[in-house]
Amino acid sequence: MSSSLLDEESFRRCCQLLLQQSTRLGDGWSWEPVQGSEEGYLRKTALRSVVVDSSPNRDQEGSGPASENQSGSHTGRDRLEQEKEQSRLSAPAASGDADDGFESIEDDGGDEDDGVFAVSEGSSRALQYEYHILYSCSYRTPVLYFRAFTLEGRSLSLDEVWSAVHPNYRLRLQQSPWNTITQQEHPLLGQSFFVLHPCRTEEFMKPVMQAAQQELRPVNYVVTWLSVVGPLVGLEIPLSYSTQSHPASHSDTTRTQPD
Repeated sequence: MSSSLLDEESFRRCCQLLLQQSTRLGDGWSWEPVQGSEEGYLRKTALRSVVVDSSPNRDQEGSGPASENQSGSHTGRDRLEQEKEQSRLSAPAASGDADDGFESIEDDGGDEDDGVFAVSEGSSRALQYEYHILYSCSYRTPVLYFRAFTLEGRSLSLDEVWSAVHPNYRLRLQQSPWNTITQQEHPLLGQSFFVLHPCRTEEFMKPVMQAAQQELRPVNYVVTWLSVVGPLVGLEIPLSYSTQSHPASHSDTTRTQPD
């Protein structure tokens, strides 16, 4: 079995350690048990102010590789090239904020506003995000589910969620159709959620876990994984999660099955 996969017991231990750190940092994570079941999930809500891109130029993102077979695929590629060029010319600088765990995107004027995505022309809006971290028995990895609402309580559509993704991250998702945002039923709640597909988790986690094992360095699998996938949907992990001292028992939480 690959060393980059996580069994369910190790997932729970990683979650417990993340919760301990979150309590110390006041980062807002909680464990939500499912009534009548031994299962549960990590949950966090966050209020984000975003400048929604009025022209996200999505070309069947949610449909994966099959979208290339659509009649409009050539037009989509042209739009993608235009967006690449626009992103290259006006790509904002990013600076982390360890206090609130979000990334502040600055424009060329240097104005700072924590948690605000200042990207392209569009309407600014405050959105309520709800993030869930579940364990996938099929992929043997964590999976990030989320949903977003306006302050009036209206759920965002898939197109609106894509339009709120920063252009730099959106391009990355569009170019990686197997690691994209889709909409599906929450496996524990039976409600509609957005999800980042987990099928490439093993691919990017394998070198991280192998290096940690070779260096005998304790790593919280869930925290490391979340620091990679979270920013794609506006969820940043404060640096304090990795810089805080780790008890000796932490090494046990990241010990996965041998190859």
